[in-house]
Amino acid sequence: MRVVALISGGKDSCYNMMQCAAAGHQIVALANLRPAENTGQTDELDSYMYQTVGHHAIDLYADALDLPLYRGFIKGTSINTGRVYTACQEDEVEDLYHLMKLVKDKEGVEAVSVGAILSDYQRVRVEDVCRRLNLQPLAYLWRRNQEILLKEMISSNIQAIIIKVAAFGLDPDKHLGKTLDQMVPHLLELSEKYGVHVCGEGGEYETFTLDCPLFKKKIVVDSAEVVVHSADAFAPVAYLHFLKLHLENKQGESSVTFMVNSCSCEVTCNGDDEIFPSSEEDEPQKNIPVIWKSLNHNSLDFTKTFGSSGKSLSGYQWFSGITAHFLPSKGRNAQEAAREAFSSLRVSIARQLQKIRTADLITYLATLI
Repeated sequence: MRVVALISGGKDSCYNMMQCAAAGHQIVALANLRPAENTGQTDELDSYMYQTVGHHAIDLYADALDLPLYRGFIKGTSINTGRVYTACQEDEVEDLYHLMKLVKDKEGVEAVSVGAILSDYQRVRVEDVCRRLNLQPLAYLWRRNQEILLKEMISSNIQAIIIKVAAFGLDPDKHLGKTLDQMVPHLLELSEKYGVHVCGEGGEYETFTLDCPLFKKKIVVDSAEVVVHSADAFAPVAYLHFLKLHLENKQGESSVTFMVNSCSCEVTCNGDDEIFPSSEEDEPQKNIPVIWKSLNHNSLDFTKTFGSSGKSLSGYQWFSGITAHFLPSKGRNAQEAAREAFSSLRVSIARQLQKIRTADLITYLATLI
């Protein structure tokens, strides 16, 4: 299919483009939404839908990929924030609709490359835009295991840097400008301790891709400055503002070649408008492409997965890693999914209480020695 790739500059949109190319689709155009010029926002925009940090450098992507780039302004705001989206002309989602309609009319595209991994909020809204325009969303990263996915991106020669941090354990002075491969050990540690999403899907960080196997030229950062958005004592929010960049030819790389995981493209079709992966999330190591179409709520494989468990400095304990599968197509209803989730929670609490009792016993015995 002829595909337009939604790009933010981040690693996810670039890697999804690679997956589209590997699946035999033809990427014919790029699309990006940026802050409106009259908002006074030069870099960071408070948007539920779009990454805007680094948007000044997006124009370089057209030359780097040798593809036409269509850009629109984010004129709306996050108005309709419900679970189900209903078109509202003042909502920022409509800015995406108008941009996709323009690209479809100009380039004759049939599908949209979307680098979403976890956000149902974004998924629902992209589905709505595509349904109205009769476009096929292609989201090959959807619900992938994030640790495996991040390592896979790095091994696929995506060169991306951290351009925004917004989480406990991420320091603007230490981590802004670091490459993904430099950050992997620290991100895994933060995930284990605090439940940080290693791919940044909880908004912990954002990236900017300087090179990937699809690029014909690579982007080089000549200078940048750190902008502190929120000087929070525990989780400061800061980002890189690029001052000067340029493109360089990729020496000795005349042909574009890259490796992706072999994937099983088997899907289960539930009617004309639905395509779902045949396997469930118990095999996250397999790169199963999720090809979105307009979904009906009564046939959606709805899965809610939390991060890892931990304990705050003030003594509060949280439990996560609890998954409830709502699969009406397999005879499982919401009540059964809820019972499964609470049963798992009960087991987790019992195990933690056992650990606490054991620790208290050890402490007590130590006082007797």
